[in-house]
Amino acid sequence: MKSLWSALKRFRSKLRKKLGFSPDEWEEVVEQLLIEADVGISLTEQIIEELSGILSSKPSEEEIINALRTSLLRIFSDHPVTNLLEAPFAQKPFVLFIIGVNGTGKTTTIGKLAYLYTKKGFKVVLGAGDTFRAAAIEQLEKWAKRSGARIIKGSYGGDPGAVAYQAIESALAQGDDIVILDSAGRLHNKRHLMEELAKIRKVIKKKISDAPHETLLVIDATTGQTGLEQARIFKEFAEPTGIVLTKMDGTAKGGIALPIWHELKIPIKLVGVGEQPEDLIPFNPEEYVNALLPSKDEK
Repeated sequence: MKSLWSALKRFRSKLRKKLGFSPDEWEEVVEQLLIEADVGISLTEQIIEELSGILSSKPSEEEIINALRTSLLRIFSDHPVTNLLEAPFAQKPFVLFIIGVNGTGKTTTIGKLAYLYTKKGFKVVLGAGDTFRAAAIEQLEKWAKRSGARIIKGSYGGDPGAVAYQAIESALAQGDDIVILDSAGRLHNKRHLMEELAKIRKVIKKKISDAPHETLLVIDATTGQTGLEQARIFKEFAEPTGIVLTKMDGTAKGGIALPIWHELKIPIKLVGVGEQPEDLIPFNPEEYVNALLPSKDEK
């Protein structure tokens, strides 16, 4: 796996520079850094409370780091880790419904998935369901050409439910393995968007009763707590089964994965760490936490 997220490394570097603080000062140091990393006030307070016992016992730096590592890993312990890029698909076609607001990297994520799946030998069809944004259809066409996936598209301003229906119908007829459906992301008109997503889900189920098999919500990590609020809204209306956290290679602080998983109980399944298709990687909680914290040898 490529070098992990620069956002997390910034937290790690800051924490490493603080080594040498007295035990009495550690609580303030860790609290400040967690909040700066977009972990959020509520979860930061909970983590600090969990660490209060060891912090009051005059621990060594290594003991503090290990306690913090254990506390962070515990947050991720309530969901099994699944690798969507490697898992065998029991259903055929396997339907992924991709949702999220405009600008999060939603359509790019679909393109990367198409590329990675076709590279593994899967037959993929894309449904260009973001008919509200003409550029989204064009962008998906480019990814289809690049990956070798087929694409089903409608006209600009057309019915996204019809696109989803046609994509699944085509996949069933052609024997495709995977269907990846795009959707619009007009969160400024929340009621209309959520009604549209609900309609698309009903259309999907008319063709395959247990689909979509995965509903992935794409969140831009650089938006911090705004991303958490988006996740709250989509959870209420659209039943996401997992999160794709994008733009972890840029200015993202990295900690937003923690409150999304903890508060909303939606597992992070994929992480975008760059522009290339191979830069979409499975989320691994242990590697995430290890990237966030310095090891005992780092001073």
